[in-house]
Amino acid sequence: MGQTSIKKITKLTPVNPARPGALRPNNPPLETQRETPKLTPKITLSCCDACDSEEKPVVLKPAATQLSCCSSCSADASTTTKQKSESRFSLNFISPKQRLVVAGFLAVAAEALDWFEVPTLFPVLLALLAVALSGVATYKKGWQALRRFDPNMHALMSIAVTGACLIGQWPEAAMVMVLFNIAEYLEGKSLERARNAIQELMTLTPEQALVQQSDGSWKVLYTNTVSVNQVIRVKPGVRIPLDGTVIRGNSSVDQAPITGESLPVDKNEGDIVYAGTINQQGSFDYRVTATTQNTLLARIIHSVEQAQGKRAPIQRLVDRFARVYTPIILTIAVLVALVPPLFFAASWYTWIYKALVLLVIGCPCALVLSTPVAIVSALSVAAKHGILIKGGSYLELGRKLQIIALDKTGTLTTGAPQLSDQIAITEKSIEECLALAAALASHSNHPVSQAIVRGLPAEKLTPSDSLAFENFTALTGAGVQAMLNGKQIALTNQQYLSARNNLNSELGKTITRLEQQGKTVVILSEAEQPLALFAVADTIKTSSQQAIAELHRMHIDTVMLTGDNAHTAAQIASQAGIDQVYSNQLPEDKLNQIETLSKQKVVGMVGDGINDAPALARASIGFAMGGMGSDTAIETADIALMDDDLRKIPLFVRLSQATWNKMLQNITAALGIKLLFLVATLFGYGTLWMAVFADVGTSLLVVANAMRLLKFK
Repeated sequence: MGQTSIKKITKLTPVNPARPGALRPNNPPLETQRETPKLTPKITLSCCDACDSEEKPVVLKPAATQLSCCSSCSADASTTTKQKSESRFSLNFISPKQRLVVAGFLAVAAEALDWFEVPTLFPVLLALLAVALSGVATYKKGWQALRRFDPNMHALMSIAVTGACLIGQWPEAAMVMVLFNIAEYLEGKSLERARNAIQELMTLTPEQALVQQSDGSWKVLYTNTVSVNQVIRVKPGVRIPLDGTVIRGNSSVDQAPITGESLPVDKNEGDIVYAGTINQQGSFDYRVTATTQNTLLARIIHSVEQAQGKRAPIQRLVDRFARVYTPIILTIAVLVALVPPLFFAASWYTWIYKALVLLVIGCPCALVLSTPVAIVSALSVAAKHGILIKGGSYLELGRKLQIIALDKTGTLTTGAPQLSDQIAITEKSIEECLALAAALASHSNHPVSQAIVRGLPAEKLTPSDSLAFENFTALTGAGVQAMLNGKQIALTNQQYLSARNNLNSELGKTITRLEQQGKTVVILSEAEQPLALFAVADTIKTSSQQAIAELHRMHIDTVMLTGDNAHTAAQIASQAGIDQVYSNQLPEDKLNQIETLSKQKVVGMVGDGINDAPALARASIGFAMGGMGSDTAIETADIALMDDDLRKIPLFVRLSQATWNKMLQNITAALGIKLLFLVATLFGYGTLWMAVFADVGTSLLVVANAMRLLKFK
């Protein structure tokens, strides 16, 4: 039937559209709770042939009588309960379900009376009452569509029922209207599963939290009143209310609702915890790092909202086709009703009846439902698996991926390398050099820099406390530098100093030896003269090896793009099973490689750092590591992997393939069944009852088929 829209229900409304994740809290503070208006859910996916604009979100009032497609084809979606109660057509003294039940009994009674040849007045009165109870909303929507010269399925149904009444088929007209609205009601109930899959995300955040006060006491507060840097205590078995960093205690946390990880993750002092995840046995205190509006969960919800509003190409094609298809059906019906009687002296009754059957059969309900339900279901499943897809277009494109390009550090590897070698080159002691390097590295978030910082002994003073650096500068793809006592101090890779001819052959041999061991070497220099070498070793993720192997089984080639040296890159690539390696890649080099590869095949790029952002933006699909990745990479990418697990990429590809198959199946079924019944009607085998059952059955069939994606694993 298909007037029910694919709704994207949320309690969170964007506060600042320019800022992703900026959402209003869903729980007002105690003192303002009564004054705060209840937020209404938003709909951005439309499913009727009258809709072709994804930029017009629709607000569905909770008390709306009819599930409707959009504001352009339904006054119900934009009319308050109060307004409707004031309408002369209002029947709000009984529920929609009750009206349908009563209307159904009346329609059946009208059919029975007509069958037993009871005087016509009685079946007509019962039929009229049944139409009034069940068809007011349909007529209203149909009239609005006709006024816009944009006939939709409500308009077709209204014309068909009216025509049946005019030719004396009162009981049949009533039954057609009742069946149509019953189908809409059933579709609405069926589609709730798809909507609830999204809605479940919004129920993960607790409304209250146990918060430490300035005097050291603990008080239960609404989560939306908690500020950054406040301390929250989490007891065993409860959901974590906000994002933060553990400061006391330890436990294991079930992060499956956010990242899709199957096993709990141990959390100790310094570890990050996410809102909506579930604490296990232990108890701990953590410092809040994000308010309700900016938690990882809030950003996920906001991104899913945006994704559902971005239609896939095939969905837009179906919508455009439906807009042309419906007027064609209407035109054919008019010709069927007029041409045979006018030009061939055929029976007016017979051919008008056939035209009415054509109108009912021709409703594009199933066709316009064939794609959006599948898209919403797939996006919901992806979010539950920790895959955040930012639009239906990427979901459709995923099945076409031929090459996956990957960054190394933090993507293929753990991203938490350890300092393995320290070699002094000048008269400065290695302890002095390490303190100097750590002080400089502390201003960088790069995994290699952080490894050097962690390599500084704990008993040492914080380097920044004792060294007065000035003019810190990030050397993109090379390292960092700053001024200390008028001298330039830098922590860079080999290429940076080699370009300045400041590396002797002996030093080069040492660097080569370390790199052949799979280590990454950085050089501490003063005025571009080497002071010390530091080698950092990273380890490959087991999940990366499994992901690469599965991609190969899917006939997808893999390429590594890394700023690391050739030896280290080759060793990691060999361990992972990567097909092709490009080392010593600056951000612009990665971008150029993606551009070159994209000329030949459909390319996906996976990265986690700022230096990956240009390549992520240029790739057909950009994948960001959502856990470890930088905000820049996550915002630039088209898909975020919330648990940094590369195995989610082949899962995404399989989901894309499954979604495409479901959409094709639905489109084929919708058009095929319609065509079959159209032909049957033209040859005199179709009835209004058959038409309604065909339309209802096909619509429910495509909805049920699309919703099978909710069970995807």
